[in-house]
Amino acid sequence: MSTTNYSEEHIRSLDWKEHIRLRPGMYIGKLGDGSSYDDGIYILLKEVLDNCIDEFVMGHGKRVEVTIEGPRVTIRDFGRGVPLGKVIDVVSKINTGAKYDSKAFKKSVGLNGVGTKAVNALSHYFRIESAREGELKMAEFDRGVLRKDNKVVRTEEPNGTRVVFEPDPQMFHNFQFREQHIERLLWNYCYLNTGLAIHYNGRKFQSKNGLLDLLTTKMDGEPLYPIIHLVGDDIEVAMTHAEHYGEEYYSFVNGQHTTQGGTHQGAFREAVAKTIKDFFKKDWEAGDVRTGIVAAISVKVIEPVFESQTKTKLGSLEVEPGGQSMRSFVGDFLATKLDNFLHKNAEVVAALQEKILASERERKELSGIRKLARERAKKASLHNKKLRDCRVHLTDPKKDERKDLTTLFITEGDSASGSITKSRNVETQAVFSLKGKPLNCFGLTKKVVYENEEFNLVQAALDIEDGMDGLRYNRIVIATDADVDGMHIRLLMITFFLQFFPDLIKNDHLYILQTPLFRVRDKKETIYCYSEGERVAALSKLGKNAEITRFKGLGEISPDEFKHFIGPDMRLEPVMITKDASVHELLAFYMGKNTPDRQNFIIENLKVEKDMVKEETPIAAIARKLKENEMEEVEA
Repeated sequence: MSTTNYSEEHIRSLDWKEHIRLRPGMYIGKLGDGSSYDDGIYILLKEVLDNCIDEFVMGHGKRVEVTIEGPRVTIRDFGRGVPLGKVIDVVSKINTGAKYDSKAFKKSVGLNGVGTKAVNALSHYFRIESAREGELKMAEFDRGVLRKDNKVVRTEEPNGTRVVFEPDPQMFHNFQFREQHIERLLWNYCYLNTGLAIHYNGRKFQSKNGLLDLLTTKMDGEPLYPIIHLVGDDIEVAMTHAEHYGEEYYSFVNGQHTTQGGTHQGAFREAVAKTIKDFFKKDWEAGDVRTGIVAAISVKVIEPVFESQTKTKLGSLEVEPGGQSMRSFVGDFLATKLDNFLHKNAEVVAALQEKILASERERKELSGIRKLARERAKKASLHNKKLRDCRVHLTDPKKDERKDLTTLFITEGDSASGSITKSRNVETQAVFSLKGKPLNCFGLTKKVVYENEEFNLVQAALDIEDGMDGLRYNRIVIATDADVDGMHIRLLMITFFLQFFPDLIKNDHLYILQTPLFRVRDKKETIYCYSEGERVAALSKLGKNAEITRFKGLGEISPDEFKHFIGPDMRLEPVMITKDASVHELLAFYMGKNTPDRQNFIIENLKVEKDMVKEETPIAAIARKLKENEMEEVEA
């Protein structure tokens, strides 16, 4: 029982910047290092851009300029500019902003009076400039503290607002902006705002056809029928089907990319299945109708309600307070527009029906084996320790706010899984131990997922058999040795996910754990090195007499040391599908039968690696083994 006296002196009030810095998760979600699309540095970027987009939506300024050089971000719009007398207030007084005026910003993107304050408080340098009618006001801040309050001066700059900031390294450790995530963010703004031009580091981003352009870009391979593009008042939809498993959605609310979906995405999934079934007058299962679907939906809502401050999931049940339900709004739109489209496009109808019937046949063929596979997975989870779960799943994960922090490490061998198991955070980190090398599943049907014990148990552990809605972990991290065999296992697991669960990768859930190759230490300091270059730098710092340890496998790293590598600052490399990558072509090249093209690629890369370093690198080693035909081929 506590003996501490509880009195007035224990009650304290934090000012706005202290609260943001103490509880950043309330404002920008997780901090992160920039490896994930939803890491905090991108939320900071987004909060400033949202204000620029609001100006564009209101008809002011069709151009936004974005420059990122190292940690410094500069964003300039050409809207009306912040009223000069309120320049300091809008970035330093909580609950101050124009978004409360529904006439000015009826369907706003930005946070109501919070966004730029969070950017200011979490930046070790922040500057705002506003140009209006030939006058300029500028102010500078350091972690939310006003450092310079310049007087209004005359200027020839056009109207608009410029924000410059550098995320605070005290909050964001070892962070870096990644081009793929920035480009994805900027393209989404353009797809949702036709006519908007964003100039980023000298490149122009612009879309003429909205969600049609988005889906055309996102499609891997050819669609089974031309993309259906439907536009209405406050709603836009693009959809088609492809030859892959699962369902792939891109959903937006007022320009905000709701990566975790929400009521609008749920309404679309329900309505698209119902509309298609009603058109064909068939009582198909909704899953058969939606298997292979690739779709994007954007809605505009008055006063949207999100389930988190970072607005990744819509919670609004209505399109406006007291108005039409989201379910009927989306449902009525598809029941009219999609039905009309299908009546006018017989070729699309034929392709759609063929896809649905094929999905139905495969589901029925797998029905028996799926039941047996579920029973095997349930029995295995009771009698072995392949999965060491985290405590979040002992509660209701849907209600546990830590669900977004959950991680599953997929490891190879008992020693590696043992080290991670002893080192992990048991609240949010789980471990799945692979037994040997997984099967190369390229070109195989989903039947192998149920027949292969490893794949069946991975699927059950993640709970993704029926789609991403049941995904039990926010991050799936492949943790293998940094040698040839470890890299091969990585390739085989990535092939498995790309082949059967590509939406897991496309939604930024799959990562590779980076662990140190060397430990360099003297009596006073220990430095962990992730590359040869870092090893050289460490030796330069600690001296030639420093002790050097080469980690040949994860099992050689003690649990006490491993805590450093899977903690808050762990290095993760996201597995991403680039804009111009075809999944099928990539898998066919790297995981299919040997071809002259692949052999030439291996020979050339082997030569480059040998020319670059004396010691054989992992890529050179894997190339050598490929060349020697020591990596398995796909079995007939």
